[in-house]
Amino acid sequence: MGLQPVLCARFHHAVELIGRRWSGAVIQLLLGGRQRYAELRDAIPDISDRMLSERLRELEAEGLVARIVVPETPIRVEYELTPKGRALERALGEISRWAERWISPPPVARPRASTAKDPQSAKSTHQPAAASRHAHR
Repeated sequence: MGLQPVLCARFHHAVELIGRRWSGAVIQLLLGGRQRYAELRDAIPDISDRMLSERLRELEAEGLVARIVVPETPIRVEYELTPKGRALERALGEISRWAERWISPPPVARPRASTAKDPQSAKSTHQPAAASRHAHR
């Protein structure tokens, strides 16, 4: 019998870390600079407040993201990549180039239809999502 291939534990941990749902998106957005929580949330389609908070905590615990509290009134919290997180820029750039070449674009989401005749129904379709987002702050 030949030798069994062994997966490097460090490689496995790294791929699992940045490959978790939305982790790569958070890192990619923060490569553009420091951002507030709401900016991140609004830029990532379909992410919940709970998931974004969890991903930010995980990335912070791994030393990729720094949470900065700006002592203003009201207090402002921002997130930015640490040097360890910024070191992923080339790797994510390569993944981006690979995706441009090999991954088909996702289907374009159609906007929700709202009727101009009944402003109340249009209002009710959009209000719960906004209200639920504000309830978690």
